[in-house]
Amino acid sequence: MTVKDRFVAYIHALQDRICQSLEELDGEKCFVEDRWERSGGGGGITRILSGGGVIEKGGVNTSVVHGLLPEVMVQRLGVGHNRFFACGISLVIHPLNPFVPTVHANFRYFELYDDGGNLVDCWFGGGADLTPFYVFEEDGRHFHTVLKQACDRHSPEYYPRFKAECDRYFYIEHRKENRGIGGIFFDYLRPGAQQPAEHWLDFVMETGDAFLPAYAPIVERRKNLPYGERHLFWQGIRRGRYAEFNLVYDRGTLFGLKTDGRIESILMSLPATARWEYNHRPEPGSEESKLIKALEHRDWVNTFEIKDY
Repeated sequence: MTVKDRFVAYIHALQDRICQSLEELDGEKCFVEDRWERSGGGGGITRILSGGGVIEKGGVNTSVVHGLLPEVMVQRLGVGHNRFFACGISLVIHPLNPFVPTVHANFRYFELYDDGGNLVDCWFGGGADLTPFYVFEEDGRHFHTVLKQACDRHSPEYYPRFKAECDRYFYIEHRKENRGIGGIFFDYLRPGAQQPAEHWLDFVMETGDAFLPAYAPIVERRKNLPYGERHLFWQGIRRGRYAEFNLVYDRGTLFGLKTDGRIESILMSLPATARWEYNHRPEPGSEESKLIKALEHRDWVNTFEIKDY
């Protein structure tokens, strides 16, 4: 079985596992499945859960598409060919309770071909990151530790490298702040003399398998905490930041929009509600202000105190 075929089988199996686990965590609603075809070639499986007891809105999507890249994407990717194949799984979960963090993950594989259909380039990409509204040290440490352990099983160099890439990528330049507390992010992992395609395939599947152990325990710890209007207001503010990043900077969103992707699947990453308040700043010393300070922190694996902000 080729790397491409193995990864396609993997993302569909992972989609099933994640959806089942999230339905169990929610306890009220199930994912609704929508299978679709892309006019340019291929299609996907979109699964959406909304209005649940824990998940206000969440999507876990897989896609396997192929065709011709538009010229704007050829230039953006900096490649010399436009025949492509792409497959991946992408998910965003927006919980109802402001004390449960939003989470995002995606794992993908891309191939390019010449006019004769010969493979000329390929690479893996993906990662997972956490976007809390209120900061709990043990949650951030747990999420990062599980991802680090997955990376370390392949190389001790991977976690610091891909964590740094995540911090750089999920940065809202026009706000001069990070979207959340990060995780890992990687792209353009190409096979070569030192690392064959199978190495990167195993690594990406390992990090994909780490998603549920990294996130599910956090949901279990926080989903029943009481909250009020103040907490929902702050959640709305931070969701606004999330929407800004996804619409302005996110590569997956831009790729989908530029390649005639399915708009409902692309924009499923946006929260059901968000808010923008003019020049809103949290009160100094408040729980909300602790998040702003924590967004600047870089070492979530080692213990540290989040206080006196």
